[in-house]
Amino acid sequence: MACKYDTLFIICTQLCSFLLLLDLALCQKLSTHPHQLGSDPNPSDCTDRWIHIRRLPPRFNLELLANCSEFPLSSDFCPYLANDGLGQKTHNRSHSWYRTDPLMLELVFHRRMLEYPCLTSDPAAADAVYLPYYAGIDSLRYLYGPDVNSSAEHGLELFRFLQRDEPGAWRRHMGHDHFLVMARPAWDFSQPPSNDPPIWGTSFLELPEFFNVTALTVESRAWPWQEQAVPYLTSFHPPNLSFLEAWLQRVRRSRRVTLMLFVGGGGVSATPNIRRSIRNECENATAAGNFTGGDGGYGFYGGEYSSLCSIVDCSSGICEHDPILFMKPMLQASFCLQPPGDTPTRRSTFDSILAGCIPVFFEDQSAKSQYTWHLPEDRYEEFSVTIPKEEVVFKGLRILDVLNSIPRAKVRRLREKLMEFIPSVVYRKHGSSMSLRTKKDAFDIAVEGTLRRIKSRLEEVSAQ
Repeated sequence: MACKYDTLFIICTQLCSFLLLLDLALCQKLSTHPHQLGSDPNPSDCTDRWIHIRRLPPRFNLELLANCSEFPLSSDFCPYLANDGLGQKTHNRSHSWYRTDPLMLELVFHRRMLEYPCLTSDPAAADAVYLPYYAGIDSLRYLYGPDVNSSAEHGLELFRFLQRDEPGAWRRHMGHDHFLVMARPAWDFSQPPSNDPPIWGTSFLELPEFFNVTALTVESRAWPWQEQAVPYLTSFHPPNLSFLEAWLQRVRRSRRVTLMLFVGGGGVSATPNIRRSIRNECENATAAGNFTGGDGGYGFYGGEYSSLCSIVDCSSGICEHDPILFMKPMLQASFCLQPPGDTPTRRSTFDSILAGCIPVFFEDQSAKSQYTWHLPEDRYEEFSVTIPKEEVVFKGLRILDVLNSIPRAKVRRLREKLMEFIPSVVYRKHGSSMSLRTKKDAFDIAVEGTLRRIKSRLEEVSAQ
């Protein structure tokens, strides 16, 4: 099927000129009307689950991809558009591993929405309306480019379009039934419009026009009801159940030879902070060359570990598109440290879950109060460890002592429970097998949570 609009055809042609980018088929998929995709589902299976994909002009999505090399960043994101946003394969024979960029969550989510079984072309019949707007990609021109001083306008063009085109779809519930995905932390969209001079970020989530819209972000703020954090993209996207089960077996059999691992950068400034404390403790443990086992019996000479602490330095983003650099160390580590950085959350949290490396958190905002749909808040003690950062930074608590005191039987239980969550934080590959679709992944859980939230919100509004 050819692209409907001439401009869209030009965009698709531009995309195809990049050998490693999206192909014309994807352009056709993303511009196809929802009712033309797949077979009609059984209506009885879609009660309270109908979703309408709002058709947006290409300037809100596909045009942004066509300009992938023109955003004012240190490097373009064109290579990461390959395989419908999953990125290039890590190696030619790979079936599940890709060089995925977290910014592609909006594209990956859009692609998966086209396979959703309960799509309707009638917004009036929908329980929710999905806006395929690539907000995170569009924000780049405000965050880094010539429009940085007009960042308070980010989103206004979209709102004007929604008001002008099929206005009944928006006015039916005044946006309460609409949702979108934003592949950056909510803080990046939270600059007050009145700031003069402007500070970091755009004002999209601060615009009253969008206060009713549900925003799925990779990191949410604590107070706005409409924000909900969903997992970062990892590099693992299995196409069928066999590849997922094979990975789970590898995780289960992996020999854990390192007690604790930190994958990341920072911690080199003179200012006391948790990353600096981690680096200092790891360097001291490595220099000492010995370790006295605690209650857990994990002595350095006890044969359980050959290394107390290891650091994979990912400064300057060198690990971002190369999972080989950090997944093997994670598979060999028992605990993976997840200190906050510029913001509380980290993609590394989901990489460590994927590797069966028990996450160690230092504040609740890093995950516990964020990803409540995918990692229930009341279950964190079953699969993770929490050590208050203040105890480490200011009171001298040694992380090694805390982890070493955990009995090995409990460590095994933590890892087994952690592995149960792996399917729920992975975004499986589009077009995956029916057998894999029986296991809910990060996308499925996000959509179900969104539908529940919208239904609850509409009930609240109607009761007022």
